Amino acid sequence: MSRLRLNAVRVVRAPHFLALTIGLAIVFAGCQQANAPQSTQLVNTATPTANANNQWNAYVDKFLNDYFAARPDVAVYAGRHEFDGRLPDWSAEGLSKEIQRLHAERDKASAFKDDTLDERQRFERDYLLAQIDKDLFWMETADFPHTNPYYYADSIDPDVYVSREYAAPDVRLRAFTAYAKAVPVALQQIRSNLKLPLPRTYIKIGRTTIGGLADFYAKDVAAVFASVKDDQLQKDFKTANEAAIKAIKDFDSWLAQQEPSARDNFALGAEKFSRMLKATEGVDVPLDKLEEIGKQDLERNLAASREACATYAPGKSLPECMAKASAQKPAGSVVAAATNQLADLKKFILEKDIVTIPGMEEAKVAEAPPYKRWNFAYINIPGAFENNLPSTYYVSPPDPTWSQAKRNEYIPGRGSLLFTSVHEVFPGHFLQFLHANRSKSKFGQVFVGYAFAEGWAHYTEEMMYEAGLGANDPEMHIGQLQEALLRDVRFLSAIGMHTKGMKVEESEMMFVEQGLQDAGNAEQQAQRGTFDPAYLNYTMGKLMIRKLREDWTASRGGRAAWKRFHDQFLQYGGPPIPLVRKAMIGSSDGSLF
Repeated sequence: MSRLRLNAVRVVRAPHFLALTIGLAIVFAGCQQANAPQSTQLVNTATPTANANNQWNAYVDKFLNDYFAARPDVAVYAGRHEFDGRLPDWSAEGLSKEIQRLHAERDKASAFKDDTLDERQRFERDYLLAQIDKDLFWMETADFPHTNPYYYADSIDPDVYVSREYAAPDVRLRAFTAYAKAVPVALQQIRSNLKLPLPRTYIKIGRTTIGGLADFYAKDVAAVFASVKDDQLQKDFKTANEAAIKAIKDFDSWLAQQEPSARDNFALGAEKFSRMLKATEGVDVPLDKLEEIGKQDLERNLAASREACATYAPGKSLPECMAKASAQKPAGSVVAAATNQLADLKKFILEKDIVTIPGMEEAKVAEAPPYKRWNFAYINIPGAFENNLPSTYYVSPPDPTWSQAKRNEYIPGRGSLLFTSVHEVFPGHFLQFLHANRSKSKFGQVFVGYAFAEGWAHYTEEMMYEAGLGANDPEMHIGQLQEALLRDVRFLSAIGMHTKGMKVEESEMMFVEQGLQDAGNAEQQAQRGTFDPAYLNYTMGKLMIRKLREDWTASRGGRAAWKRFHDQFLQYGGPPIPLVRKAMIGSSDGSLF
């Protein structure tokens, strides 16, 4: 997502550190991996046929059900509404129990040997193991439950009950009321977990994403459910909602009290950062090499920017050129402009035959609620178990506390908004969902990786321009490049801030000077890199997809094979891209980048 609220629960937004569940799909191809010692309780090695295959299928079903029981927030966003109103057990005992459960599940899944599984099941096993490794990294290695309030932000967000019309208002109001009753206990657990002193940017994002819920409860939630005419239900809701508001305000006040003692101790360090890349995305590349790859992509996009600006604003500097393009604001509201863009983008995809659009679903456009406006755009996609519900592409107005000049800067130019719409909807996240929603694999529909989702969406921006979007208009090209430069600096800032001692202020300056971003966006993006160290996945995923496309199409017709490549790539849903590469290429040979 661009300038957006990014990684979890079929809501494409900021990464959920346990499970990024967008609801994408997997159609399985060959992919194998080394296994742990076999458990005779799970697999009979003498019969590597249908019996063993059925055991695996049953195991996957049980894994999902057990995962949902431990993570009811994930279940609800996926559309399993028997879990409505429940939150995870975030007590010290609950966290320890979940870590132990995940380790046990890893042992069980690893016990299924290659010769007991068919090709689809081997891929599914490796994907499931990758999901467990991701969860364990954030919980154990990064220790985010004890260090990062943002770890809890998506889970405690009640948006699913309010904005997703999966049931009648009275049914959803009962679910929200049960959820609201659970909030005070959950917040006490979170408060007990967090180790002081906290990084100052962690406090800020915690106050924004969790503390900001108080106004949401009081205004938006009450308004949405005002039509429910059940007096007792409204009375129960009022009591629970007021208690939740008080708990949120108390938690926000407690966070505010930590501000004087706040530190800048957010960095993972080089060792943990490298482990993050391997555990969460299957990428095992030395950091120096990875940083050089990012610098090369930044220079490539800066060179393209200079070329476009020479035509668009001859004689002006790059910042002046970008300012000129950014000053060309969409006509009318951003919501209206984005709505018009979606129809044009769909038509372009069909005319150019870029990728299959498998269905008639459409995405709505709406203004983001205030507590979610810390980034410019995101898309909310219904869960894998929902039926016939719309997706909503949200765009955010600037912070009203900013100066008028800063607010004007924050509203994207026409070109930047166009490629944001590409990223979020066509052919980015929304189209990815359309493919995924038609998978036969519920496991693949529930779990998707950060680099896969954001890498694909970011990849589509450049790919669409290369396919002719913008009709070679330098202003539109500059819009695409503004988004690319933003992600390049995210890539370098993540490595710099978490492994090389880069300060937040230095990252912010890099966003301005090399990312050519406005002051408001630069401030947000630099701060985001502290609590979202994996936001290098936009560029990292894009580069892996570009390299895979190059290698796969080399023997299949080159550019003429792009559509086939896109359709096949999207079939995999959301596993780590190295797994997809091995499945599509047939081996692990070749470079990821």
